[in-house]
Amino acid sequence: MNGAGPAFKNNAYFMKALHAPESVYSLRHVHSWLMLCFAAGAVNVGALLACQRFVTHVTGSATEIGVNTANGWLALDYTVVVLCFILGALAASMMIDGRAGRGLSPWYTAPLAIELSLLTGIAVTGHLGLFGAFGGSIETLHDFVLLSVLGFAMGLQNAAVATSTGLVVRTTHLTGTATDLGINIARAMSARDTADRALARRAAWLRAGKLVAFVAGAGVMSPVAREWGYLSFLLPAVLVFIATATSFTSVALEQATAK
Repeated sequence: MNGAGPAFKNNAYFMKALHAPESVYSLRHVHSWLMLCFAAGAVNVGALLACQRFVTHVTGSATEIGVNTANGWLALDYTVVVLCFILGALAASMMIDGRAGRGLSPWYTAPLAIELSLLTGIAVTGHLGLFGAFGGSIETLHDFVLLSVLGFAMGLQNAAVATSTGLVVRTTHLTGTATDLGINIARAMSARDTADRALARRAAWLRAGKLVAFVAGAGVMSPVAREWGYLSFLLPAVLVFIATATSFTSVALEQATAK
């Protein structure tokens, strides 16, 4: 769940998050989390229109594995897509938490920079025909290469944001977000302490905003992808760039300068 961070609070292996709670919910950075959710919604629709499959969350791909168990190769293809998402999360965590655990400076920006490169690369190479016709086929090798690369990119994004916010914010799927929205609304209604109620309200508003942003990203991407095909992946790439510059690169530089 999005609020899993406190379990690791006192574990020496896990680095101090780039964003403390007051930073996570500040007006300076909230728009970055919303832009990344918007980007994920756009990527999900881009994948759907390109090859009839969702990609920003594991649930759909895992379901496809079960549905296609009788078709060994197809189930294996979907397993690779799931593994690519996990590998993306693993890579991001090693760049941030892993380096911090070895006493090295975390590479906060690197995972999102790689994601940006992958989305841009998909837009350009797809436009040049590497993945075949946009929306022209499903369950081909081209499709699964595309889904695997996008899955890896989404794993990078989700883990980079999660580790940098103390596991408070996730941006590529909505189940945990919707759950946390309900939990924080309940806390805002029932908490006795004023500060606790205020924090719960801020958390609830952020989760609600993420839901809206993801849906908005999907809504905007739909006509853009139908018009521009693979080049439409430049839209989420631009948003990832802005969010990275605003809430990762600049903050990391500020903290490094302050030391």
